[in-house]
Amino acid sequence: MSYTHFEVKDALESLTVLIDTREQDTMNLRRRMKDFPHWRREKLNAGDYSGEYTVEGETHSLPVCIERKMNLDELCQCFTSGRERFQREFERGKAAGIKMYLLIENADWSKVFDGSYRSRLNPNALIASILAWSIRYDLQFIFCKPDECGRIIYKILYYHAKEVLEHDGESGTEGEGISKAC
Repeated sequence: MSYTHFEVKDALESLTVLIDTREQDTMNLRRRMKDFPHWRREKLNAGDYSGEYTVEGETHSLPVCIERKMNLDELCQCFTSGRERFQREFERGKAAGIKMYLLIENADWSKVFDGSYRSRLNPNALIASILAWSIRYDLQFIFCKPDECGRIIYKILYYHAKEVLEHDGESGTEGEGISKAC
């Protein structure tokens, strides 16, 4: 279906960020939520954030999820002691055709290469996991500062919705997204 410029504009203005109920209610979460014009908390089956928009009176879930980690130590834990649970989450997303992002705060490649984190996970093992998972799950890794996190989450969802709307809904699913498809 092809939408007019005005329908796309209205749909993007309706974009609602879905925040997983397991995302802890912290000062940082409240700070991120200020970057979202519209948001709602609900259980997501994968990731911490997703989105939905309304066009022509129908709500459409975005086939995208964003998993957020507060730092490299939390990521290292997911690749070691929490690996099986973490892997199942990404396998659910991949099976559902969901585009996945992994957003890591307080991190950059220099910290990864230098092992500038408290975990005892070897930097080469962390690099191998990051790159292998990016290939295996078509996973986009994004490093950021905590104060950029909310804006990045919103922009990922906004531009994903824009692509879906402007390209005949090729990547959109009516009524199914990460909150329902998995």
